Amino acid sequence: MRSPFLPCLLLSVSLPAAALAQSAPAPEKAETANADGAFSLGQIVVTAPQGAPLTIGSATLTARTIAAFDRVTLDDAVAMIPGVYAGATGGTRNERLIYVRGFNRFEVPLLIDGIRVYLPADNRLDFGRFMTSDIAEVQVAKGYVSVLDGPDGMGGAINLVTRKPTRALEAELAGTLNLGHEAEYAGYNLSGRIGTAHDRWYLAVSGARNFVDHTDLAGGFVPTATQGAGHRALSRNEDWRINVKAGFTPNATDEYSINYTRQEGSKLAPLSTLDPLSAQKYWTWPAWNMDSIYALTQTALGDSATLKTRVYRNTFYNLLRSFDDQTETTQSKGYAFNSPYWDKAWGGSAELTLKPMAGDRLSLAAHYRLDLHHEQQTSFPGASTAPMLTDKENTFSLAAENELTLAPGWTLLTGAGYDWRNMLDAMAYGAPLGSNPKTTPSVLYNWPLHDTSAWSAQAQVSWAVDAQTSLHANVSSRVRFPTLFELYSQKFGTSIPNPDLRPERATNFEVGGSHRFRTISLDAAAFYSHLNNVIVSQPTLAYSCTASTTPGPCSATSMTQSINAGNGDTYGAELSIEAQVTRTLSLGGNYTWVHQIVHYPASVIGNVYSAPAPDPTNVPNSKAFVYADWAPLARLHLRPAADIESNRWTVTDVAPITYYRTGHHVNAQVSAEYEVSKAVRATVGVRNLLDQNYQLASGYPEQGRSYYASLRLTY
Repeated sequence: MRSPFLPCLLLSVSLPAAALAQSAPAPEKAETANADGAFSLGQIVVTAPQGAPLTIGSATLTARTIAAFDRVTLDDAVAMIPGVYAGATGGTRNERLIYVRGFNRFEVPLLIDGIRVYLPADNRLDFGRFMTSDIAEVQVAKGYVSVLDGPDGMGGAINLVTRKPTRALEAELAGTLNLGHEAEYAGYNLSGRIGTAHDRWYLAVSGARNFVDHTDLAGGFVPTATQGAGHRALSRNEDWRINVKAGFTPNATDEYSINYTRQEGSKLAPLSTLDPLSAQKYWTWPAWNMDSIYALTQTALGDSATLKTRVYRNTFYNLLRSFDDQTETTQSKGYAFNSPYWDKAWGGSAELTLKPMAGDRLSLAAHYRLDLHHEQQTSFPGASTAPMLTDKENTFSLAAENELTLAPGWTLLTGAGYDWRNMLDAMAYGAPLGSNPKTTPSVLYNWPLHDTSAWSAQAQVSWAVDAQTSLHANVSSRVRFPTLFELYSQKFGTSIPNPDLRPERATNFEVGGSHRFRTISLDAAAFYSHLNNVIVSQPTLAYSCTASTTPGPCSATSMTQSINAGNGDTYGAELSIEAQVTRTLSLGGNYTWVHQIVHYPASVIGNVYSAPAPDPTNVPNSKAFVYADWAPLARLHLRPAADIESNRWTVTDVAPITYYRTGHHVNAQVSAEYEVSKAVRATVGVRNLLDQNYQLASGYPEQGRSYYASLRLTY
């Protein structure tokens, strides 16, 4: 599809610095909360040029900015940040993705108040399950992730910061009614919070619920054998979350907080609009549930030392069900199953910050995490249930970071870390490889266990030229450990496990700067990442036996195996501009250009692809976000905005496997917000204003034009 992509790029400018992309340095003392109610103990370390008015290397989305543009889910919200992309898996998993400068969900950890959200089996996080309506801010670090924040920060980190009360009594209630393509009911979003803060303690409760009755396809969608016009079949989903926070602040420097977060969700999976009915899978997730209880502390040890700790217990329950057909009512076919996961994690961290002398800060951190994974599949017909399988692993991390003032305006930040993983248990059930599955009974057995370790190192130099200008340059070498899925999964009998997989590594470089003119702010950065030991799927041979009922000869069969055989490069640039044109009009936006290259072994290209493999999928070369905020009346704000993206590579689900480009698109929106009083705001808006028919993954078109009306009450 053609779109006015280049003309729109000429208008690319950034959101207001104070609202959208602000520096978030690590707090050095306990504080009630910032102006937006962000929980300071829950913030991660974001290394950035000190004193910079706007920092390209990191970005913070405030609750006000997220609400102003009606970004309900995490993937949609962070797409406003330069260098951050929203994507989709398509397929039966129906997951929403986030990419940070080309790095995917395995390489960019997700945290809530600094506590990592991690699924030990495969870490296939669905970012569409994480709502934004009851959080204070979203922090995103790109490329340079402090070693103090823990392992696996290979390409970035995303942290959701919950709200903390700042007044004796405060409350908020917000609701949004969503309407479909023909202005019919399509769902709702509700959120609320109440809190109290006093000299020595605080207490807060917040919650949110998002219900999607259905989504609608764009008017230009051409019906296929599996999808008609109008409502997208099997597009219903729902999520809710609650957060409870209690804190004790005995003095100006110390703070102790206990927190509980629980969220539950369920979703359906729309069918591919391109694949034949015979190739479809009918999957649903009746449960996608998480909870976390955690304690955060900060204690001053004299005048020159501070100790911060985090202790937590996380749980995750996920149920995947496969049905016979699109009605999703019966399970009698051989491909029907129920597959529940039960995960638990216990862990903690401690960070000691010292000030050995003026202009010098030394921080030491230690992290520990124990992950326990259980799964048990029931297969049909016959409803036979396999034994419970268990996987267990320990992860450790030690890190040190030093910040030194070299001269007035000059700062040197250096860090180093060492991470290691200790595999304790990895179980499988079935006929061992090389045996005849018709004559060998299925048995429980253990995979070989191998420990893995890796080092990290980083450095950054920043220069505050003057009050309006800053420059920085940094380098960081980080890794991420392979998941249990990559190590041990047989992928329904098509893959050979590889317990010897090593961590992937990225060495990231960045130079950038910011400058503020009288009414204009400009930020720019150029980045380059080199990837080593990239995990790729290597064709290989395995021995399988005949399907006869008596023992027979075994023959070589083509299978795949994950190996560390790839390497690659990612490079690009970001530009953000914000302009206050008049007292009532501001313009803004940002533009990102990125290019990715992954080099595969010749055997992979020759056996898997009919032609050389294209660039990695799901990340467009160019993307921009543009907006205007115009107040024609004192209490009225009109906000047009647009997400603009160039082609991205995508791939078909079924043979023959084909790579192709999705086409450009412009997802425009407009909203009108009226401040009825200081306590009441009403908003109406339109999403996908141009009703563009576009897709992020092959066979899975995005939502067409829709409408919404919202009301926000605050006290």
